[in-house]
Amino acid sequence: MIPTSEKRLEALNLVLPRIAKPAGNLLGFKIDRGQIYVSGQLPLEDGVVKYLGKVGETVARETAYEAAKLAALNVVSQLSLATGGELSKVAEIVKVSGFVNCSPDFTDIPFVVNGASDLFVSIFGDCGSHSRFAIGVAALPRGVPVEIELIARLRDEG
Repeated sequence: MIPTSEKRLEALNLVLPRIAKPAGNLLGFKIDRGQIYVSGQLPLEDGVVKYLGKVGETVARETAYEAAKLAALNVVSQLSLATGGELSKVAEIVKVSGFVNCSPDFTDIPFVVNGASDLFVSIFGDCGSHSRFAIGVAALPRGVPVEIELIARLRDEG
C-alpha cells in the first residue's frame, strides 16, 4: 500500500507549523478551478522567523537549504488548510517558485531551493515532482533568506 502524505509526514518526524495570518491584504492560498495557489511562505516556526540573513554573506548555503525546507513545510500547512486537513486531496504539485535573498555573487540558488523540492517529493512521493523556478533577489520580507510559493492540483471529486 502506498503511504499517504500524512503517513510520510509522520515517518519523517515532521509536524506542520501553525500558520500565521498573512501580513497584508492577501490570502494564504486561493483555490480556482481545481488548482490551489499558495502564497509565498517564509521559514517560520509557528509564526516566528527562524532564519534571517542573506545567503552568501551571513547565511551558508546548507543553512539556506534548511530554511527552504521550513518554508516548504509552511506551504504544506497551507495545503492542509486548503484541503480541510486531507492532504490526500492534493493530486500533484504542479509548480514551485523559489526566491533566495542572496549576495550578487551567490550562484548556487538551485541548491537552496532544492530544500523545498526535496521536501515536497518526500511528503507527496512521485506526485510531489514539479516544474519550478529559482531566482536570487536583493531582499525578502522580514529579512529571511528564502521564500517559497506553489501551485498544486486537487484530485477530481467523484
